[in-house]
Amino acid sequence: MAAKSVVLILGAGPRVGASVAEKFASIGYQVALASRSGSGSKTDKGFLSLKADFTKPDSIPALFQAVKTEFHTAPSVVVYNAAALTPPSDNDSALSVSAESVASDLTVNTVSAYVAAQQALIGWETLPKDIKKTFIYTGNMLNAAIVPVPMFLDLGMGKSASAFWIGVADATYSAKGYRFFYADERTGDGGLKGMALDGPAHGEFYAQLANHEANVPWQATFVKDKGFVQFK
Repeated sequence: MAAKSVVLILGAGPRVGASVAEKFASIGYQVALASRSGSGSKTDKGFLSLKADFTKPDSIPALFQAVKTEFHTAPSVVVYNAAALTPPSDNDSALSVSAESVASDLTVNTVSAYVAAQQALIGWETLPKDIKKTFIYTGNMLNAAIVPVPMFLDLGMGKSASAFWIGVADATYSAKGYRFFYADERTGDGGLKGMALDGPAHGEFYAQLANHEANVPWQATFVKDKGFVQFK
């Protein structure tokens, strides 16, 4: 892999985002992290830290420009790890989430991710053809199963919407070597991981996805220590 390869992690929290950053750094990538707490400078590990507001899709292109300015190349791997959720005002009524909250959370869960994918494409067109190009969205099983928990309502709406466009993007761009993945960690029996997500497992699997290993489909369900597992 070329030493210049860059991964941009949008939504760099202390668990999944941090673990993905550590893994990619360990295999030679330069790392850029974008989060609400970004500093605009390098971290003590040499990662570029950018301040981001994923409620504002029009702010996303500037993050890609900052990466290109710092590393003199576009990111070949883009990870969208940001997410938003608003609990219902009435715990017994899923539809008590306000329309304003639904719209705001959809912006984070779907619209800003879509803009990030558009920016990734623009950057990939400037990279050598032999460099693998990969967009990874941190999902969950809410796009594939109805979980009757009111708190998950608008999170599931956003994940489902994003899963659709990611599937379409992968189907239409994979011939060019551009892969789009909806990554979904599951329990061994295919259940929802919820807050028990494993950061290092994401790092390991995302590195495999970036190498386009094993012909993993766009709906990339995986289990810790096993990698891709196809669930019905």
